[in-house]
Amino acid sequence: MISWTTIDSPLGELLLARDDEGIIALYMSTGRHPADPESGWERNDDAFDDVRTQLGEYFAGERVEFDLPLHPIGTAFQRRVWDVLLTIPCGETTSYGAIALALGVPGAARAVGLANGQNPISIIVPCHRVIGANGSLTGYGGGLHRKQWLLAHERAHISQSDDSPAPQSELAFAIK
Repeated sequence: MISWTTIDSPLGELLLARDDEGIIALYMSTGRHPADPESGWERNDDAFDDVRTQLGEYFAGERVEFDLPLHPIGTAFQRRVWDVLLTIPCGETTSYGAIALALGVPGAARAVGLANGQNPISIIVPCHRVIGANGSLTGYGGGLHRKQWLLAHERAHISQSDDSPAPQSELAFAIK
């Protein structure tokens, strides 16, 4: 069974869905993915206290990583890309090409971009942290204004919470 609920956020209403394994969707109220529950999903507002708490902490600038069970549904390649997204630290960005290199498929920046765009669990699986090779903001399913807001929010609370060096623009590790 898939349960769903909605929560308010600084980005507008968010639709959350989960199955027995974990979160399968976090969609924004407007954008590429519809913010409507699919046929067969059952509303259960009580099944999302953990997500509601962690997103609240994130939006308050008190959380930089999520600790939630995730179950994104996609192809093997998409899941590999989404796994890499989970390794991009809060407040940092990388490019589609850097992710392709980390995956061992240097010519696959476009495929990485397509997989990134199909990420069903926005914010928690931080597809907003992927930018163009030239540093420009590129497409975002929730709209570029939301991507810009998320990046500015993360940089603001990261810089207030520690004295770490400026964010990196490329992945500095290899993915197995």
